[in-house]
Amino acid sequence: MAINLAEKFSSKVDERFTTESKTSLITNKDYDFIGAHSIKIYSVGVAEMGDYGRNQEGTSRYGTPKDLENEIQEVSMEKDRSFTFIIDKMDEEETLGAMNAGKALARQLREVVIPEVDTYTYKKMADNAGTTKTETITDENAYDAIVAGNEVLDEGKVPQEGRVATCTPSFHSHLKKDKMAVLDTEIGQDMRIKGVVANMDGTTIQKVPSSLLPAKQNFILSHSIATTQAIKLADYKIHTDAPGVSGSLVEGRIYYTAFVRNNKKVAIYSSIAE
Repeated sequence: MAINLAEKFSSKVDERFTTESKTSLITNKDYDFIGAHSIKIYSVGVAEMGDYGRNQEGTSRYGTPKDLENEIQEVSMEKDRSFTFIIDKMDEEETLGAMNAGKALARQLREVVIPEVDTYTYKKMADNAGTTKTETITDENAYDAIVAGNEVLDEGKVPQEGRVATCTPSFHSHLKKDKMAVLDTEIGQDMRIKGVVANMDGTTIQKVPSSLLPAKQNFILSHSIATTQAIKLADYKIHTDAPGVSGSLVEGRIYYTAFVRNNKKVAIYSSIAE
């Protein structure tokens, strides 16, 4: 692999366009895996209602008591990923510092690590959505598509506040052209960093590159209560003059997972193209 050394001019690097993590908006950190590779989550059932036996003989006026049932969902850490690269001491010097280890590590996180974790998380959400609808989105039905998703979440008693429609640029383009859609685009900079482009009828519209979403995805309507993202280890090191290296040896490891709780699948609605 060629390394282009500077003959004269600029120490500035022609950086590629990158994106910050978007999934923090639609996930929670409710569970951790400290000291464990997997955890078990209990879902406890409820009792049926019955008529109270006011004048009934005996002591079972409340009905016949039964043991409550429960279900166990076991989830594990799934992704243990790493990277490494070397920046030779003279390569850094002869590129006017453009090949700096610290900057290269930050670039690796922005362009490779964060997009990988986001892509993995979105796929987990789509694969475990409570409802998946196949449809063709146009300039006339984009608004109705989100309304239909919100109706499903309404019936599932999902909280109104905190719903996010994560969509592709193509879907967002259709939504902007839909005459029924009224988009409030007064969004703070902190939310724009997370991909938020508008609010519509109480739903946050988040636009992300289609490469982060599963193939043929139109949008994922969700509430952060449904999906847990756990990063157990994020370890990044720069070794100066490590054995056998004259320069910087950069190493990184990230150990992560994401999962949808069984009782919260109703809080995810997936729309995919036909």
